Amino acid sequence: METSEILKRVRQIEIKTRGLSNNIFAGEYHSAFKGRGMAFSEVREYQYGDDIRDIEWNVTARFNKPYIKVFEEERELTVMLLVDVSGSLNFGTQVQMKRDMLVEIASTLAFSAIQNNDKIGVVFFSDRIEKFIPPKKGRKHILFIIRELLDFKPESQRTDVGQAVEYLTRVINRRCTAFVLSDFMDNKDFRTPLTVANRKHDVVAIQVYDRRIAELPNIGLIKVRDAETGFERYLDTSNKQVRQAQAQWWKERQDYLRNTFTRCNVDSVSVRTDQDYVQALMNLFAQRS
Repeated sequence: METSEILKRVRQIEIKTRGLSNNIFAGEYHSAFKGRGMAFSEVREYQYGDDIRDIEWNVTARFNKPYIKVFEEERELTVMLLVDVSGSLNFGTQVQMKRDMLVEIASTLAFSAIQNNDKIGVVFFSDRIEKFIPPKKGRKHILFIIRELLDFKPESQRTDVGQAVEYLTRVINRRCTAFVLSDFMDNKDFRTPLTVANRKHDVVAIQVYDRRIAELPNIGLIKVRDAETGFERYLDTSNKQVRQAQAQWWKERQDYLRNTFTRCNVDSVSVRTDQDYVQALMNLFAQRS
């Protein structure tokens, strides 16, 4: 993609996604992703019923009467986007490619974050950590992120979600809200690293997928290629058993993912490329509020 085309696309995405953030998601985002940390605010005299573990001993000794530390919730968040850039995202048979929808969702979340004065950072991942953009504030930073989302070229085409969340756990020390954006076409078991990451951070999974991965059309013999491995084969989609086998595989795959997220205590949402991701995000926000 040429520079002028990238800048035009960045501007288009900014106009659309910033509008969604300002007009639709403002209150919902604020309610769904409150600051989770507690920051020291002040000291005051001890009152009956206060927790003695909060006594500020230095001030108490100075004034010869008990004082306690008062804490308040930290509103400012650090938001991390863990963005899958593997080969399987370059697929779409309906309204848009999976990667295009993922970019719009990531951009919408980014603008929602800075509207609430939150820092935002990004991890691009395949089966390795492709790039890390440290958390910062500001529109200029968001536009840089969108440009990277549009034009980033990964070194690998494969997927390893577990490695991405392990990296998050290592590099982000302060508790953050982390969105994992992927089609989750990963054959490895990532439950353990996801559970560990969600104990330290607030992890949310957003899956994007295409209708034709779930249901094959009846169009006869087709050649299909695995975008991550390069493996090719022919499928006879006119065969009812072939179509039923694909549908059953997809159902089992989705059941496995839902069970994984439930066991890891991770909120999740799935969005199809021909559906409205705005409503899907609204539903996600509502269940967290």
